[in-house]
Amino acid sequence: MRFHAVMSDDTNNIQDEDAESSESILLIDDHEEVVSEGGRKVRRKGIYLLPNLLTTGAMFAGFYAVIAGMEGDFRHACVAIIVAMFLDTLDGRVARLTNTSSAFGAEYDSLSDLVAFGVAPALICFSWALSSLGKAGWTVCFIYVACTALRLARFNVQLGTTDKRFFVGLASASAAGLVVFMVWALYENQVAVTGFVALIAAMVTFIAAGLMVLNINYYSFKDLDMKNRVPFIVMILVILVLAIVSWDPPIVLFIMAILYASSGPAMAIYAKREKYLQKIPIGVEAANTDTASEATPTPDNAETVNKNTDESQS
Repeated sequence: MRFHAVMSDDTNNIQDEDAESSESILLIDDHEEVVSEGGRKVRRKGIYLLPNLLTTGAMFAGFYAVIAGMEGDFRHACVAIIVAMFLDTLDGRVARLTNTSSAFGAEYDSLSDLVAFGVAPALICFSWALSSLGKAGWTVCFIYVACTALRLARFNVQLGTTDKRFFVGLASASAAGLVVFMVWALYENQVAVTGFVALIAAMVTFIAAGLMVLNINYYSFKDLDMKNRVPFIVMILVILVLAIVSWDPPIVLFIMAILYASSGPAMAIYAKREKYLQKIPIGVEAANTDTASEATPTPDNAETVNKNTDESQS
């Protein structure tokens, strides 16, 4: 019995050593993360294929946009960014609908966004106009890429703690649209790249970078109900929007990007104005109104004052 016990222990040790050696031979280790299931934290190996394939497609579209922009094909570069936007919107919704969300997918999505909406728009704009500004041009591009990375890092940290109806700062995809649609609109209309145009492009890129890191709320459209029934007029409005975009896609998309980027500062200014008006006491406001009305002479008061003045002079 003792001999068999020693033999079994040796066999287990050999199997453990073989398992460790086989794991060490593998060049690619299997991903493992801790997930919550039924109120318990358990370890699960592997990744979900479908949402990560969509994320990879978005990253490839951004990579293709960089290549097309470097070759001067700005039309296909901008269309590739639009494809990346569509896939980026789709991967998150697919993950939530199929219950395949994971920490790996969230991090992978952020890295894909950095390529598609950070590096790609900056290089497209640099290849189109900012290269004529020299060091100032690539400095603006680097600031844009850095602000995109900061925006994505802050989003990952604040995930689950902020209101899902709003983004804190301009989303990286929206900032990319502001920059790329500007390039597309001016390129399609054959606007010559002069020094003034390059300065305008640099200003737009810098403003887009700043809006990403400011503490300004933007409506995220995540509370829109896509699964349940909606009024019939909603479908009519969607058709009208598509028809308007089809008139001149570069110009219309650029105008829409400007309006959305301006909505954040506009809402912030309106919110500050409302807070300022709420801080003013009602009694003080009424007293100021009464004082102003008394100080303003009416026609009757003016005649009385004139009569008193004439009598005193006589």
